[in-house]
Amino acid sequence: MERDNSGDFILDPAMLADRFRLSMNDLRRNFKMGLLTSMVERGEGQDAGTCRLSVKLGNRIWRAVLNSEDRIVSEEVTFLRTTARTANAPANEPVSNRS
Repeated sequence: MERDNSGDFILDPAMLADRFRLSMNDLRRNFKMGLLTSMVERGEGQDAGTCRLSVKLGNRIWRAVLNSEDRIVSEEVTFLRTTARTANAPANEPVSNRS
């Protein structure tokens, strides 16, 4: 994973399109519409030196854990359920598709 001069991560658009199973044109359109959001979490304690990157698009979230050398050590795509809430099954419950 690359970083820019200020230390922010630079994500490869082709990789993101692949993870979300979108064409590059669809990824660009969603990006231009402001529908992609991202977050970086830094590890603490025994996880110090690691980072978790999360990118959300609609009901899909791609997460990657990076080691201290900024290499992906694990990643997953999670789909959030969009069904109505019930007493036993809260809405937006994650469903994982690990790779």
